[in-house]
Amino acid sequence: MRCRRTVWVVAAVLSLVAVGCSEDPAERSAGRPDGASGNPADSVATTTTTFEAEAFTGPTDDFYVVPNPLPEVAPGDLIRTQEVAADASGRTLRIMYRSDDAAGRPRGVTGTVTVPAGEPPAGGWPIVTVAPGTVGLASRCALSRNGGPVLDVGVPAIRVMTDYIGMGPVGETMPYLSRTSEGNSVLDAARAARSLAGDDASATVAIFGHSQGGHGAQSAHELAEDRAPELDVVGTVSVAPAAMFDRTYGGIDDFVSRIVTTMSLYGAATERGDIVPTDYVNPEVAEASAVLGTDCLDTVITTLVPFAVRPDYWKADPFVTEPAVSLMRENDVGNVATDAPLLLIGGTADERVVEQRVFDLRDRLCSVEQVTQFVMLDGADHSAEVPRAMPQISAWIADRFAGRPAKNECP
Repeated sequence: MRCRRTVWVVAAVLSLVAVGCSEDPAERSAGRPDGASGNPADSVATTTTTFEAEAFTGPTDDFYVVPNPLPEVAPGDLIRTQEVAADASGRTLRIMYRSDDAAGRPRGVTGTVTVPAGEPPAGGWPIVTVAPGTVGLASRCALSRNGGPVLDVGVPAIRVMTDYIGMGPVGETMPYLSRTSEGNSVLDAARAARSLAGDDASATVAIFGHSQGGHGAQSAHELAEDRAPELDVVGTVSVAPAAMFDRTYGGIDDFVSRIVTTMSLYGAATERGDIVPTDYVNPEVAEASAVLGTDCLDTVITTLVPFAVRPDYWKADPFVTEPAVSLMRENDVGNVATDAPLLLIGGTADERVVEQRVFDLRDRLCSVEQVTQFVMLDGADHSAEVPRAMPQISAWIADRFAGRPAKNECP
């Protein structure tokens, strides 16, 4: 009986993957060239100089070795670029840019930019900054390694997608579901895209994300006014976001929450000294969790699911044990309203981000008077939500770029 349930849980949880892991060869195991730790960005240039981003022409894996010391540049400034594709529709480049993690440390962050071909509109192309879904925590999982274009949301715009802090660069681990790190990564990616395009880019920005990306998009939405006041964020689309971290909803949601929370604990340990994952997971889970630093989501899930269905998964339940309780509260979204509107989308058949989680987030957003339009897709599971909703997403973003007022469905 347990075997059958484990197989069912594996099949279900695997659809957490919004996009696949990188198929590029694993990066060099030697890590950063000087042997320094990748997670703390503890090597910052000691002098201020005029820095020109490198037009990188070397091997793909070498692109992800962060310069040490890190150039002393502003958040969103480009460190290096590498053109990976060009055709009649536009060109796509890998980028590395500066951001800051939740500990306030400057970090080199990688991502992808797709710039449309043709003449930009008056004032420049608007920007859509995309927060990707979960692919893992390890460097080799970064989506920019695939070299593909950024998701097209059906609106003429420069599109940019971050890998998030800690993803991509050799020797680093992503602080999973860190509100500050994700939000900074998404906003600074928009700055980097604007810097890359120069006068062809405007300051008008829309934010999009699904799953983990929904959390990243809402994090950026809430941080934008303070983090990047020069950007005109006109709206955010959040599809099936990771949120409401203080609760679980029974059934498969309990198993999903165990794995997601484990990933967030191991990620948080790269930013916070008071988070020790082995204080929470039992010894067998701790041993199995080594996979988080080396492999992508499919392997992570198949490794952890057999433990997630066991009642002894936690040594100390992080939902009631400090400092994990405070960590989850600090990294949650929906507690802050901004002037920019929000489009929140969920699916009634989503077992990864169950519909009640989305309903509860909607109620939280309305309680803080965030202008919110709400769409619940009947029969849509986690993988179907974005394609099903894309016509509505495209129209909603186009309306924001055109300056039309957003609908508010909060009471």
